[in-house]
Amino acid sequence: MKKGKRAFWNNLYALRLLWRISPGLVVHKAVMRLLGYFEWLFYSAFFMRYVIQALETKQEFSALMTFLCITVTVFACISLYHSYVNGKVIPISCVIVNQGLNKILFRKSRKVELSCFEDHEFYNKYTLAMEKADERIMETVDVIWGVLFGVVATIVSFWLMYDVDRWSVLFILFPVIGNFVFDAKIGKIEFERNKDRAPHQRKIDYVNRVMYLTDYAKEIRLTKAFSLMKKHYREAIKGIVDVTKKYTPKAMVFHWFRVMFTFSFIFEGLLIYGAYRTLVNHTMSLAELAVITSMMVSSTWILIGFTESLMTAFRNGMFVDNLRTFMEYEEKLPEDYDGVDPGSEIQSIEFRDVSFSYKEKAVIHHLSFTIRGGQMVALVGHNGAGKSTIIKLLMRFYDPTEGEILLNGRNIKEYNLRKYRNLFATAFQDHQMFSMSVMENVLMRKEQQGDEEKVIHALKMAGVYDKVASLPEGMNTTLTREFAEDGAVLSGGEYQKIVVARAFVKECPFKIFDEPSSALDPIAEYELFDNILKSSVGKTMLFISHRLSSVQNADWVFMLENGTLKEQGTHRDLMAANGLYADMYKKQAVNYLASDEAAGDSIFGQRGEAMS
Repeated sequence: MKKGKRAFWNNLYALRLLWRISPGLVVHKAVMRLLGYFEWLFYSAFFMRYVIQALETKQEFSALMTFLCITVTVFACISLYHSYVNGKVIPISCVIVNQGLNKILFRKSRKVELSCFEDHEFYNKYTLAMEKADERIMETVDVIWGVLFGVVATIVSFWLMYDVDRWSVLFILFPVIGNFVFDAKIGKIEFERNKDRAPHQRKIDYVNRVMYLTDYAKEIRLTKAFSLMKKHYREAIKGIVDVTKKYTPKAMVFHWFRVMFTFSFIFEGLLIYGAYRTLVNHTMSLAELAVITSMMVSSTWILIGFTESLMTAFRNGMFVDNLRTFMEYEEKLPEDYDGVDPGSEIQSIEFRDVSFSYKEKAVIHHLSFTIRGGQMVALVGHNGAGKSTIIKLLMRFYDPTEGEILLNGRNIKEYNLRKYRNLFATAFQDHQMFSMSVMENVLMRKEQQGDEEKVIHALKMAGVYDKVASLPEGMNTTLTREFAEDGAVLSGGEYQKIVVARAFVKECPFKIFDEPSSALDPIAEYELFDNILKSSVGKTMLFISHRLSSVQNADWVFMLENGTLKEQGTHRDLMAANGLYADMYKKQAVNYLASDEAAGDSIFGQRGEAMS
């Protein structure tokens, strides 16, 4: 009962949503359904009776022709309307609905917090909501009208049959039983069968996906993984066959009963009944027999259409439930969160007794530290120390479970979120390249006057301009081959440099580099950090790096372990303390300890000259 009620409200939600996007399409779908049922009932109940009675009563030929001409004209107009809707209205409306619905879904997906995309259950609902959403919404609205007008058409058809012969209505019970009893049994069998087939189908889908993905191509060609994939594929196929065999006997029985009750019993039974009354006891006219037999066909198909619409409405209610759940989700940290303007200067950022738990697992424990404006700060530590989580907290992708983060002495929750984030430029290690031009991938916004020079400078600072300049269309070359066959596919290090260029090109007071050199060789790494140092003058900078050869040039270093701050200070202070940082540095960088002081003095000298 609860599922039925939920499905009902979900279908109404779909109707309201489509009305919001394209009210004209909703009206046309309603009219199309109404005219469809009208054609069935008019032809079965009125047209056949009138023609046969006219022939029996020897009505004037002119009157019969007038009726036929009017009927042909009306149905020709209806056919013309069908052609207009199917040929023009629906194709155009499909584009409008696709654009309008995706606009709503994209706006919602842009608004929800990052944690939603990391939540398995929520993300499944999001992907299900997005999958062919426009087609399913239109289908849902279509079946709503099918159910509503189907009820009316069924009642009218029953009444018309009752008007001719009250006992004939009893034959309608056969398709009712066939559709609502046996069809429901078949539906349950199919549901159980699909549920048992799902694990095998997932394995088949996985193999199908792996076989054409570039990421797996090398391993498949260099190993015998293909034979293993074939083995799993065959096992999955056999599993589906076994499940199908398990449910087939019972399904066949119910299918037979459904066909017999829905078609055979009513067709043959009502025809025999009508023939007996017409030919044996002469209590039914030929016109009435024609009406009953014609109404028998119409009523059956109207009832089948109504049942299918009803079943589809319940089935689509499950899809709409995913869509509705996603659309009605109330964001805990909405992207359009309004608040105080943070201004354009950063004097200090403070983590004050900050703790954070992700899915009930503690990640950050009572963390307290301060970053002064204009400082170049490094976060170091082993994997899992909490470095990336600190960046996400700072960017307000998450809010602390305990404690607070302050910008210029004020809790960052009080600031307008978009204006607050606009203070930062970020280059993430787990970056993504978009199937857009190099220029667009660097700017990450629409191009404005004077941007070309800025992008060129940023690419040069990142050490990738020469490579970009060598591409067929330079900075206008599309990256990846997702949509463009002539798109450029770069190396991991070159992509990483383009990500770094994103941070270089953005004019803001705080820049964040998360492992900016992880895919670079030592020489490219040194040149990149040299340029990062030069660009940091007058700005606050925070970077994460596993390679401590670059960390030694930071103004301040925070050493993290298991989500806690273990040590902090300058590189020389931490080396002198001979603690965790010094131990990590020595184990990692024995080969450059001898040149440590010279390299540090050289780069610090460059930073000092630039600042002076």
